[in-house]
Amino acid sequence: MSNPTLSRIESNLESLKLYRTRDQLSSILEEAGKENPSYADFLDTVLLAERVVKAEKQHAMYTAMAKMPFVKTLESFDFGFQPSIDKKIIKELASCMFVERAENILLLGPPGTGKTHLAVALGMKAITQKHRTFFISAASLVSALNKAYSENRLEEKIKQICMPRVLIIDEIGYVPIDPHGAHLLFQVISRRYEKGSIIITSNRGFGQWGEIFGDPIIATAILDRLLHHSTVINIKGESYRVKEKMRAGLIRKRDEEEP
Repeated sequence: MSNPTLSRIESNLESLKLYRTRDQLSSILEEAGKENPSYADFLDTVLLAERVVKAEKQHAMYTAMAKMPFVKTLESFDFGFQPSIDKKIIKELASCMFVERAENILLLGPPGTGKTHLAVALGMKAITQKHRTFFISAASLVSALNKAYSENRLEEKIKQICMPRVLIIDEIGYVPIDPHGAHLLFQVISRRYEKGSIIITSNRGFGQWGEIFGDPIIATAILDRLLHHSTVINIKGESYRVKEKMRAGLIRKRDEEEP
């Protein structure tokens, strides 16, 4: 015979969406019977376990929604290979206070120096602190905005892009952006100004952004909003990909090459 009390408990747990406790109810009650905790301790244990499970599910959901190209951590970043980076600044950014203040981060440097790694790692820190995050390349973002514009749903797309607390725009400068695309990108950056954080990676110095966008005026307007509340990190080291090729013996250091 089924226990009406247990059935009612399971039904209530279902209604309250306490699925972990519902699924493990028998073992939870059996364990409590052995240890005989106080009512308060028993309730505290059950609720803590539910909270942990919900936090794990939320983290997994936010990670999936972020569309990261890979998962990287700050702990796996080789600061020894990039001594130009102030580790203290990165540690401060990892607290995600920049998100609370709606500040931006601009990571500049040659290809392969770890800009995207840092951007993703900081984005993962934001997700850990329950901030919705979204990753997209500059080329893909401009393409999506152009498509929305042609379909007369630009406003809808901009609202969608502005929803996450942290927006990571990767690889500005790798592909030229025409003036129309630059104006669409400006609308996103302007809408997020002082409302949401942006993390940008670029292989080009700010003086070259007019060339990237094909319009010095719009480039100045974009930089004005990005730099007003921001941390700029210039990476002057060598490429990690070149280092790995050297390690694998695929290429040699310059001083080892034949004259």
